[in-house]
Amino acid sequence: MNDTPLARARAQAFCDRFGLRVPILLAPMAGACPPSLSIAVARAGGLGACGALLMPPKAILEWTAALRAGSGGAFQLNLWVPDPPPRRDPAHEEGIRRFLAQWGPAAPADAGNATPPEFGAQCEALLEAAPPIVSSIMGLYPPAFVARLKAQKIAWFANISTVAEARAAEAAGADVVVAQGMEAGGHRGCFDAARAERDMVGLFALLPAVVDAVRLPVVATGGIADGRGVAAALLLGASAAQVGTGFLRCPEAKIHPAWAEALARTPPEGTVVSRVFSGRAGRSVATDYVRAATAPGAPVPASYPVQRGLTSALRESGAKAGDVHRMQAWAGQAAALARAEPADQVVRRLWQEATALLA
Repeated sequence: MNDTPLARARAQAFCDRFGLRVPILLAPMAGACPPSLSIAVARAGGLGACGALLMPPKAILEWTAALRAGSGGAFQLNLWVPDPPPRRDPAHEEGIRRFLAQWGPAAPADAGNATPPEFGAQCEALLEAAPPIVSSIMGLYPPAFVARLKAQKIAWFANISTVAEARAAEAAGADVVVAQGMEAGGHRGCFDAARAERDMVGLFALLPAVVDAVRLPVVATGGIADGRGVAAALLLGASAAQVGTGFLRCPEAKIHPAWAEALARTPPEGTVVSRVFSGRAGRSVATDYVRAATAPGAPVPASYPVQRGLTSALRESGAKAGDVHRMQAWAGQAAALARAEPADQVVRRLWQEATALLA
């Protein structure tokens, strides 16, 4: 049986349902999703995205207004579902501060107290912004919020990293599940932070298992940065492909040049999953800091968001100095496939390459 017509029909149905011309989604990357990037992706027929984790309500509404002013295309707004409050250990945090002082300015004594914006207020901002799609990561939205989304006819894409999470998302009312393979750059989307470094399932093992387990459309993400990955994902049952690192070298992404240059020379084995930046497991370039912070004898990272606060001075000093070894250089395993070209060209190239393979 030839699966190619089925794959293309499935992708077309997804595009028709969500107002896209091509089944290419921008990953919602917190801190690396300026409106300019989503505008370019949406204009090319893909799905724009905003990782709103660090944005207060006003910023969420401003981002949405900028996107709508620049493009009439579809987009998603993404939030983290919060973990329980972290347990604090002042003595351990002081040890982390001493370790970090070897790499940059000393973290202030209260650095670990930093917290992200209040989740409930962010949820209200999402409802006010009324995007066509919202997405979740690190867990599932509360039932009351899901009911309000459905009342406003806002679709919910739930990011998952295991088959069990996919089934839970379907039962909770998700419209689409986004299957994140361990190849993905940035934070691992596991519901349970304690399992994020243990339940490391590759996309092309996870994807068909999730497709078989749920009745919802499935979006594939993690390690996809060219048309070969898009085509393979569709043949394995996905309805669309989501790309993150593959867009980071685009000028519209506006990331630091040192980070963009590092992506171009990073092979798959040059990335590593660790908790050394935020306290939550995420894949980044294996910089000097990352290697040192994951070496035997280095202090165990604090929980999220304490570790993120503790490393803030390190990350900021690295960015000011253009030193990628002190920067938070997130990168998926397909980083070297990313090209320094306009984002609309990336969208068109990915789909042209994929359709040629699926022809």
